[in-house]
Amino acid sequence: MSPKAKGVKQMATNRKAFHDYFVLDRFEAGIELAGTEVKSIRAGQLNLKDAFCTVKNGELILRGMHISPYEHGNIFNRDPVRPRRLLMHKREIRKLQAQIQQDGAALIPLSVYFKDSLVKVELGLCKGKKLHDKREAAAVRDAKRDMDRAMKQR
Repeated sequence: MSPKAKGVKQMATNRKAFHDYFVLDRFEAGIELAGTEVKSIRAGQLNLKDAFCTVKNGELILRGMHISPYEHGNIFNRDPVRPRRLLMHKREIRKLQAQIQQDGAALIPLSVYFKDSLVKVELGLCKGKKLHDKREAAAVRDAKRDMDRAMKQR
């Protein structure tokens, strides 16, 4: 990618989030990274599986996202699971914090992507699924797969 590349390039998605949560709303945030971390993301070396966000002192913090150390890096490599600050407007952070405290929802990163040449995180305001909800979603998915298979055989 050139330094002034245009468009959106998906780097990672959090499939587990869609299995464990109902996504109520989506937000876009920038992320504060070191140079070698950006290179690792560009190489696709990241994992969102256990990641979540917290609000502390008016700042949005992303915890649990694993960015593998850049293999050509040296002393500048950072801790792979260190907390990372997310960049949003103060009023948006306050609004999210109020929704999290009031509704008991969680703020979960759904995907990481490059927008032009900047790394962005898509956050979801999520409500946890119960076991019966997960079973119901699996049943709907299986029924759709069976219908698609039957239509294809015709």
